[in-house]
Amino acid sequence: SKTVCTFLLEESACECFVPQTRSLLSVFEEDAGMLTDYTNQLLQSMQRVFGAQSEMGLATEQLSRQLLEYEKKNFALGKGDEEVITTLQNFAKTVGELNSLHSELANQMADSMVFPLIQFREKDLTEISTLKEIFGIATDEHEAAMVKYSRLPKKKENEKLKADLVKEVAYTRRKQHQASLQYYCALNALQYRKRVAMLEPMLGYTQAQTSFFKKGIELVSKKMDSFLSSVSNMTQSIQAQLDSEAEGMRVSQRELLSVEDTVYMPDKDCEPVNRTLIQKAGYLNIRNKTGLVTTAWDRLYFFTQGGNLMCQPRGAVAGGMVLDLDNSSVMAVECEDRRYCFQITSPSGKTSMILQAESKKEYEEWICTVNNISRQIYLTDNPEAVAIRLNQTAIQAVTPITSFEKRQEGSPNPDRAKPGGVHTTGSQKSGAAPEPEDLIAPGTPIQFDIMLPASEFQDQNRAGGRRTNPFGETEDDCSTESDDSLLQQVFAVRFLGSMAVRCGNNQEVIYEAMRQVLAARAIHNIFRTTESHLMVTSSSIRLIDPQTQVTRLSFQLGEVCQFAAHQENGRLMGFVVEGRDWSDGDEEGEPSFSAFVFESNTEGEKICYTINLAKDITEAKKDPEALAQLMKNMPLTNDGKFLLLEPETGDTTDGAGQEDLESEA
Repeated sequence: SKTVCTFLLEESACECFVPQTRSLLSVFEEDAGMLTDYTNQLLQSMQRVFGAQSEMGLATEQLSRQLLEYEKKNFALGKGDEEVITTLQNFAKTVGELNSLHSELANQMADSMVFPLIQFREKDLTEISTLKEIFGIATDEHEAAMVKYSRLPKKKENEKLKADLVKEVAYTRRKQHQASLQYYCALNALQYRKRVAMLEPMLGYTQAQTSFFKKGIELVSKKMDSFLSSVSNMTQSIQAQLDSEAEGMRVSQRELLSVEDTVYMPDKDCEPVNRTLIQKAGYLNIRNKTGLVTTAWDRLYFFTQGGNLMCQPRGAVAGGMVLDLDNSSVMAVECEDRRYCFQITSPSGKTSMILQAESKKEYEEWICTVNNISRQIYLTDNPEAVAIRLNQTAIQAVTPITSFEKRQEGSPNPDRAKPGGVHTTGSQKSGAAPEPEDLIAPGTPIQFDIMLPASEFQDQNRAGGRRTNPFGETEDDCSTESDDSLLQQVFAVRFLGSMAVRCGNNQEVIYEAMRQVLAARAIHNIFRTTESHLMVTSSSIRLIDPQTQVTRLSFQLGEVCQFAAHQENGRLMGFVVEGRDWSDGDEEGEPSFSAFVFESNTEGEKICYTINLAKDITEAKKDPEALAQLMKNMPLTNDGKFLLLEPETGDTTDGAGQEDLESEA
C-alpha cells in the first residue's frame, strides 16, 4: 500500500534516524535480503530447466515446488502480494502439468525466462546492495563528524575550528540525507519490481510453452489464454503504479533536498526553551568508564517514560530503563572541557550518570524535564499545568546573589520577612504543618558564596587567622579558646547557600531552605562549590578556609537555635542562627534568623550529633558536677578531649584541588 511504500521516505525527513526509523529500515533490509535469497534460488531453478534437457521433468517439478515457497516466506512487507501468491500457485500447477517439455524451447526459455530474472538480480538487487554501502559510509562519516563536533571545547573556543566543524557536520548530514533518500526510494521501488520480476519470467516461460506446444492441449490453451492475459494486465497495472509512485518520490525528494543548509547544523535552536516538559526524547552522549581513570563517550537515544529514564541502543527493538527519576537530582556540570553536560543522581546518591546534549536548548530542556519528573508531577491530574506553576514559582522565589545584602524596600511583603510576622497559634502548636510562606518569605535572596572584604582578610592574617564575626562576635567572645579544649571536631563541608528565614524554632524551616537553595542552583546553573572546614567546639561553630586558615564564619553555640540533617539525602545538613536587626532603631533590636545549608563528605547526622554534644557541654559547664559526670560517661582522648570521630577532612590542605568542586546534592 502507499503507506507502507512511502513511510520510509517520509521518515527520512525527520531528525537523523531515530530508532523507529532504523527499526523500519531493518525490516525493509531484511525483506530485500530474503528477496535476494529467493531470487537466487528461483534463478537456479530456471537455469536447471534451461540446461538440463534430459532432466526436464525433475527440473520443472522442483520449479513448481519453489514457486509455492513464495507464500511460505512470510515477507514482513508482503501486503499486496496476495494476487502474486495466487498467480504463482496457478503457475506451479501449470508447470506440474507441463513436465515433459521439448529441448527446442531452450533458446526461447533463455530469452523470456532466465534473462529477465538475471536482469532483475544484476540491476535491481545489486543497486540495493550498492546504495546500502553508500548509505553506511555516509552514516559513518556523519557519526565521525558528530564525534569531532561534540569534542569542540567550550573554554577556549576557536571560531574558525567551530565554523569548519559546523560545515563538516552539515555537509555529512546532507550527504547522509541524500544517500538515505536514494536508498529508501530504491527499497520502495523494489516492492513493486519484485512482483514484476516474479511474474515476468514465468509469463515468458508459459507463453513459450503454449506457442510451441499447442498440439493436444487445445482445451488447456483456451484456459491459459485468459489466465496469461490477466497476468499480463496485472503486471502492467503494477508497472503503472510503480511509475506513478516513482514520480511522486522524485518530487518529494527534490522538495526535501531544497531546504537550507542551516537545517542540518547543530546548535541552531532559536526557539525558546520549554521548561515545563514532563516527557523528553533525543540523542545524548553518555560518559562511560573504560578503566580506572579513562572514560569514553557513546551517543545513544534516551527518552523518558513513566518517571524513568530509558535508553534504546542501536539495533534494539525496545528501550530499557537506565534510572528511576523519582526524587532524583539533576544539575549542570563541567566535564572534560565538553559543552552542555549535566549529571543525574539517584536519591541514594549511589548511582549517577553524566550526559551531554547537542545544543543549549536541548541541554536546558533535559535538565528541566528531569527536574519536573523528579517531583512526580507526572502523576497528577494535570501535569502540564502543575509544571508551569512550579516553574514560575521557583523562578520568582529564588533570586541568586553573591554577597550578603538587605532586602530592598520594593521587595514583596518586606514586613513578613521579620520573625514578628509569624505568630505561634494554637493550631500550629497542635501539629499542623506550616506553609512555606510562613517559614521563608517569597522572593528572599539566597547567598551562594561567602565573600570576605580584603581588609578583613588582611586583618585575620595579621591576627594569626582569627577575625571579628560580622554577625556580632566581640573580642571577649573570641577569647574562649581555653573553653574549646573539651571538644574540637572538624568536618569537610561545601557551603551551598544561606538565606533569611522567619523562625528558628522549627526544623521544617531548614528543610524548606534546603529545597529552595538546591532549586535555585538547578534553575540558575550554579554548580561550583568550595570546600571548607566546619569546626565544632564546645563554645562555637566556625567555617575555616583550609588553604589560608581564614575564618569565613563564626557563631557562638548560643546563637544556633536549630540544626538538622536532610531526611532523604544524608549528606545535607543545615542550621539556623539567631541574630539581631537594628534597622528599626530599636535599642535591643528585633530577632532575625538565617539558615545555612551545607553538603558534607560524611553523614549530616554526625555533624548534628557533634553540635548537640557541644550544647550539652556548654550547659554542663554551669555545673562542675554535671560536667564531671558527662566526661565520665563519654570516651576521652589522651589530652582530655571528648573522643567522637576520626577527622573527616583528609588531606585537604595541599594544592588548589579543593577549589570549585561540583556539589552532588
